[in-house]
Order: sequence, then C-alpha cells, then structure tokens
Amino acid sequence: MTTTGIPQPPAPREYSARATEIIAAARAVYEHDGPDALTMRRLGEELGIRAPSLYKHFADKQAVETALIEQSLAEVGAVCHRVVQKTQPGERVAALLRTYREYCVAHPNLYRLATSGPIDRAALTPGLEEWAGSPWFLAVGDPYLAQALWSFAHGMVILEIDGRYEDPSTLPSSWAAGAEAFTAAARNQ
Repeated sequence: MTTTGIPQPPAPREYSARATEIIAAARAVYEHDGPDALTMRRLGEELGIRAPSLYKHFADKQAVETALIEQSLAEVGAVCHRVVQKTQPGERVAALLRTYREYCVAHPNLYRLATSGPIDRAALTPGLEEWAGSPWFLAVGDPYLAQALWSFAHGMVILEIDGRYEDPSTLPSSWAAGAEAFTAAARNQ
C-alpha cells in the first residue's frame, strides 16, 4: 500500500530503453490497426529497423504481446483500484463498472488481447493478474460474486465493442441494472 491507500501492483518487468520503444510501437500498431497488423516485420518498419533486430529484445511476437497484456492489466488495474478506493461502499459497484467500461471501450484491441483466448500465465509478472482483478473483490467482498460481476462487465464490454446491441442507447440502463443487482447482492451476503 502507498499513502494513498491504493494497493500497488507487483513490480513491473524491467525493459531496456529499446525494448520499451518496441512495446510502445507495438501498442500503437495493435490499438490503431488491430491484431492482424502486428507482425515483427511491421514493427521493424515502424521503428526503422530490420525485423531480425527485434529478436535481440523479444524472443517472438508472443513475447511482445505478453508485454502488451501486462500493460493492459496494469493500467486497468490501476484505474479500477483508484475508483474503488475513492468511492463509498454503496456506490463502488456502479463506479467500478463505469470506469471499467470507459477504459475497455477506449482500448478495444488491447482489451481483447488481454481477455480473449488462452493466456500464458507463467509468462506474466507473478501476481499481476490477481492484483488487476482484486478491485472486483474489493467492491463486493465475495470471490464468487466478484467473478460474476467481472463476467457481467466483460460480457457487456465485448458485446458493446462488437456492436452487438441493436439499440446502444439502452446500454446505460443495462449497466445501471447490473450495478443495482450486484450492489444488492453484495449487501445481502
């Protein structure tokens, strides 16, 4: 914990200045053009270097993607921890859902990378994924309810990103209904 009361994430992986530059370029490509656009060749072009030079810093594209997943987990974890710490208990669920939705919808490609498909947990910084997910528990106080709350939020975000809601103007009401239901469930445990 810090003096602000917000739990700090595990110490981030340390990268060289060049590796940090590679991660930043990969993120820009990934966020702007999507996952299919991120290749080692494209990354080399973005940085003005030959693709084989990237392998001095990252074993393969998966290693670059793991660095992006860690960035995403650290960022979303930080914004969620902040909102949970500064919000009153009866308002935490709604504030957490609002914050999570805003972050994830603003970073749809990065969000998909971090939350879709299998994940190589052994490649992640130990404790990072658990820390990033802990605001859900802090908001409701029960591990199963926290998992259900995150699953609700994840489903809503993915469906919104995919444009699957016929009338997007109804989304605030759906988010509010979910927040009310989970807030009530947390009070009743």
